[in-house]
Amino acid sequence: MTDLTMWLEGAGALAGAGGLGYAKVRAPRVYWSLVGMPVTWGRFTFSYRSTMDVCGLTVQPSGLRAFMTRNVARRDVQPVPPKIRRVRGTSTGLRVTLRLPAGLEPADLMASSERLRHAWGVHSVTVVETKPGFVELRLTGYDVLRRVRMPRKARPHDMAVPVAVREDGTAFERDYRKAPMALTLGANHSGKSMYQRNLIKGLAQLPVALVGIDCKRGVEQSAFAPRLSALVTTPDDAASLLGVLVAEMEDRFDLLSRHGVSDLWELPAELRPVPVVVLVDEVAELFLISSKKDEERRERIVTALIRLAQMARAIGIYLEICGQRFGSDLGKGATMLRAQLTGRVVHRVNDKQTAEMGLADVAPDAVPAASLIPMNRPGTAVAADSTGGWSKIRTPNTSRDEVVAVCREFAHLVPDLPFLEPFRPYVPALAPTSGPSLVKPRPVTE
Repeated sequence: MTDLTMWLEGAGALAGAGGLGYAKVRAPRVYWSLVGMPVTWGRFTFSYRSTMDVCGLTVQPSGLRAFMTRNVARRDVQPVPPKIRRVRGTSTGLRVTLRLPAGLEPADLMASSERLRHAWGVHSVTVVETKPGFVELRLTGYDVLRRVRMPRKARPHDMAVPVAVREDGTAFERDYRKAPMALTLGANHSGKSMYQRNLIKGLAQLPVALVGIDCKRGVEQSAFAPRLSALVTTPDDAASLLGVLVAEMEDRFDLLSRHGVSDLWELPAELRPVPVVVLVDEVAELFLISSKKDEERRERIVTALIRLAQMARAIGIYLEICGQRFGSDLGKGATMLRAQLTGRVVHRVNDKQTAEMGLADVAPDAVPAASLIPMNRPGTAVAADSTGGWSKIRTPNTSRDEVVAVCREFAHLVPDLPFLEPFRPYVPALAPTSGPSLVKPRPVTE
């Protein structure tokens, strides 16, 4: 009987160890909740003061505090680390709120994030300033970008669309109110198209007009036609469409002037024009010319894009430009246009120069990270903006059919915009077996 009990206990221990090992690989959230978080929390609690001291994140106490410690408490005066205000666990890591003492700033903790990561044995440490004098340490227990799962609460709202997951487990949102114009770069098979799919999937659920410019004969965007207000597939049509958008921009500025406001969102809801998001795929095709007669068309396209990028934010026209490369080698106007694109997302690139085109002028520290994205991680990118902040993100794998289904479901949100009517794509009615048609057939664009 004793031998049987011993064997059962041994088998139970082996099964438990095997289960934890399986969970660590296949269910990292479960493993983190059961094992990783308690261990990391304990390590953080017991080593916090010494770790901060070794990393140079302590300061000498104030004169009064030093006097009270020396003369009242009868203890040696010790350097003061940031004060812990709150610690809470999440499904991906720990969130620690710190109150910074006088003499420390968030940049000091950011510079030591790698040392803190190794000291506490976590995958990454991200420092976020929450308000003056307070920062939040986001300790991520495992690689959340290996198997991407969007947070449950991530939903499109206002003009913000969650499209990816950050390295700290939070959702990365494409917010058009904060970064109205954006540039997305990436080599072939880097996940750039997947990023666009997730973006269109989110935008399709919002009351906005979607305008597609896909000079690859529409192979990327034509499937999303049920939710598009306009779609052009050649540079000539793109020049005409951009000219119409510039004219609409001027009309909307007149509307703002008549009502004495300077921004679309200051207008009453009943007078506010519908926001327009222009999705440009492979922008290089709009810049390239094959003969001298194409120069005039290229000039019109570039001029219109620059004007929209410089001024259209106030009247609710937003640019989302994608390409493999985007620099001065495209010709006159490329650098000027890029300077107006506030948001930057750079996927895996073929050379460091391309990463510098997208990031060097807004977040130079992010260039090495973008240059080291592995080929076996499609959808991984570096997202940055003009504030200098950046983060590593990864887009969830979303099938084309899933995005098409969402576009059909929300086809009723396509706004009635007469100025875009000549460019509306043809959408055939759904087959009777699939239910009633969501949209009426549209005329073929000449």
